[in-house]
Amino acid sequence: MLEIPVLRKGQPYKSLETYTLYNQQTAEPICEVSMANRGLIAKDLAEYPKNRKRLDDITIADSIQMCKEAAKYFASADLPLGELSQSRKDYIKYLSMTSGLPETLCASNMKKIEGALDQMDTVLAGMIRSNSLTFLDNNNQFVENQSINFIREADSLGVVAPNNSPGVHTLWLPAIPLKVGLCIRPGSNEPWTTYRIIQSFIKAGMPEQVFGYYPSDYSGSTEVVLRSDRSMVFGDKSSVDQWRQDPRVQLHGPGWSKIIFGSDRINDWEKYLDFITTSVAANSGRSCINVSSIWVPSHGREIANALAERLLKIQPLPLTHPQAELAAFANKNVAKGISNLIDSHLHNSAAIDVSREMRQTDRVAELDGWTYLQPTVIYSESVNHPLANTEFIFPFVSVVEVPQEEVLDQIGYTLVASVVTHDEEFIKQSMNFRHIDRLNIGPIPSNSILYDQPHEGNLFDHLYKQRAFQMVS
Repeated sequence: MLEIPVLRKGQPYKSLETYTLYNQQTAEPICEVSMANRGLIAKDLAEYPKNRKRLDDITIADSIQMCKEAAKYFASADLPLGELSQSRKDYIKYLSMTSGLPETLCASNMKKIEGALDQMDTVLAGMIRSNSLTFLDNNNQFVENQSINFIREADSLGVVAPNNSPGVHTLWLPAIPLKVGLCIRPGSNEPWTTYRIIQSFIKAGMPEQVFGYYPSDYSGSTEVVLRSDRSMVFGDKSSVDQWRQDPRVQLHGPGWSKIIFGSDRINDWEKYLDFITTSVAANSGRSCINVSSIWVPSHGREIANALAERLLKIQPLPLTHPQAELAAFANKNVAKGISNLIDSHLHNSAAIDVSREMRQTDRVAELDGWTYLQPTVIYSESVNHPLANTEFIFPFVSVVEVPQEEVLDQIGYTLVASVVTHDEEFIKQSMNFRHIDRLNIGPIPSNSILYDQPHEGNLFDHLYKQRAFQMVS
């Protein structure tokens, strides 16, 4: 059986306390994971100010080159996993076994991480809003003869990582070239990706002392957040809400991402079905950037019918199948609980499960020992319906009718909004709407990300601040 150790200053450490990861299909044990307790995490984080200084000796140019090397290693190298090594093929296989992601989606998420590492110079330039990155070597730069000084506010970035999708790990990658040490608590069912990224960095020449990897229970997660100078927390609404008042914590919870149609484009809705389908179903709907609701001034039921018909093509397939697009649930009770919650909101209410009407089978499906939730399109007659603006980790979307002049007052917080309109006034209103984090004007799929555009928070702004600066010539 495989073993995954704690990493303390990049070095493997076997703990007496462990938990076992199982192949969720066969219930066969495949891996024993060492666990870190709160005391160990606190002790190690106290040393981060000293260990982080090793990054100061690496120029930003060399750091970016190391990221490019790490990209190659992550994508294709055999890398350490405890006392053994893990190939690309084995990484994908075990990731799929424990997370329920089809191997095709494991590979595509792997490519996202590889791309972010390889394009780190572009990623950093987008965050810092400057192509001149050498100031990271001395915290000072000149713009049109004016001195601009930034001060790093953290020696450590704590990351409480999720289980849902490996691609989210692109969000914390820039911490290392930004010269901040990493303290990671991996997802309990998905310890593979964070471990492999760390080994890629170390193989590329980054000092191992700036990496901590601490599988733990919830108390360990709390310790990571409390003891780190800055943190990133991934999770559902209840997980992130407890940290919402702490400015040291950057939150990555439900996205409630949306497509919004303007009145001038809605009559041509059929032209946009490919764009809608991709936004809803890419990565099996597991990402916070997947669209979970579509807001239209008219034609709502027609759009719901057409989209449901498209999504019927996404069927449960074996996770090793080359055309598999639908992820399974590692815990079948979670899948059944989500389905029961949806059904409880459909009884005697102004919403219709259009997919169920077409499919004529249950939402929950079983295949090869795995449990799936089949794509679900809801048509809601009211913006106040519980399913009108909610999010689940499978291809789920509601279609809601609301007049264009009211839509921005109704949508609430939105991570990604793709606004389909040519109406200049509506575009202006959308541009000025402060509750949209990332705005697409036009039929740009919600999962389309540019490396030079910070996604879901700017990590540089989280780790650095600008200060007034003067120096005698």
